[in-house]
Amino acid sequence: MPDSSPAIDVEHPIDGLRAATTIPEALAQELAAEHYGLPVAAHRLDSERDQNFRLRALDGREYVLKIANPTEDRPVTNLQTQALLHLAAADPGLPIPRVFPALNGMQELDITFDDGSTRVVRLLSFMAGTPMHAVEGSTRLRRDLGQCAARLARGLRDFNHPGANHKLLWDLQHAAELRPLIDAVAFDRRDLVKQFLDRFETRVLPALASLPQQPVHNDLNPHNIVVDRGLNERISGIIDFGDLASTARVNDLAITAAYQVADSDDPLAPACEVIAAYHAVTPLNAGEFDVLFDLMATRMVMTVVISSWRAARYPENRTYILRNHQSAWARLGRMAALSPAEAMQQIRRACNSE
Repeated sequence: MPDSSPAIDVEHPIDGLRAATTIPEALAQELAAEHYGLPVAAHRLDSERDQNFRLRALDGREYVLKIANPTEDRPVTNLQTQALLHLAAADPGLPIPRVFPALNGMQELDITFDDGSTRVVRLLSFMAGTPMHAVEGSTRLRRDLGQCAARLARGLRDFNHPGANHKLLWDLQHAAELRPLIDAVAFDRRDLVKQFLDRFETRVLPALASLPQQPVHNDLNPHNIVVDRGLNERISGIIDFGDLASTARVNDLAITAAYQVADSDDPLAPACEVIAAYHAVTPLNAGEFDVLFDLMATRMVMTVVISSWRAARYPENRTYILRNHQSAWARLGRMAALSPAEAMQQIRRACNSE
């Protein structure tokens, strides 16, 4: 899709993994007390870009203190904050983190640390529950996921922000630009990756520009979805808005559905439950139906290529980077065994849109 954004530099990609001095938990506690008036215990959370801490106050309430990577552009950080505020107003029942202002009334603080870096600090509500990847799936849970994803897209439809058009390595519309990274993939698997990228370039990319565009979450994988502990059939939280960007709306659904492809005789069936529930809230148009399956496969290609490359480049964060790696290869293999035409027909049938 032609645009005026700078090309992704694969030697220095916009992936936020630039080395930054580690913030100790004790300092996170000091920041919470000084700037938010919260005496808390802090526990570090895994993160790819930011440094995040789970805070527990004396009264039992829990929060997340987010300290942005100093290399992230200021408008991109603000984009995430403003999107959360916009969604809270547009759909108050949507299970997303809420932003808490500091004692000075600011929703974002620019704080200079001992290493000389200035980083944006924010306080969000903690979304309690169990990560979706640790919960046994069910039809009701997948339908709730589809509905939440659709509400999220609907809530962001009229959201505008100057940072929304930033170039993002993970944005599906830029998948073809990952070809220089294919050498990081195991040699015996490269042909499968190239097969799907070829299909993306010839069949999907020319169509994307004509599809509805808007800001989207862009990373609704099971690690960013929290399930209610008492009722494993309901989504209690959607977290990590770090990949939010403006792109084709259908990309967000493709990402969400791709992670629901199953190891079964009908691998696409669980994903179709998500898609059908989404379609009931935010209807897909004909063009979106036509590219959805290919976009799902492209997301898995991006996962295996980027994670392979990043794991080699940042071995100290290898475990976190590769958390979806093996499951992505498995899903990609299952999708490769399907006829794209039959897959598209199955998706349409699930949505009663044949």
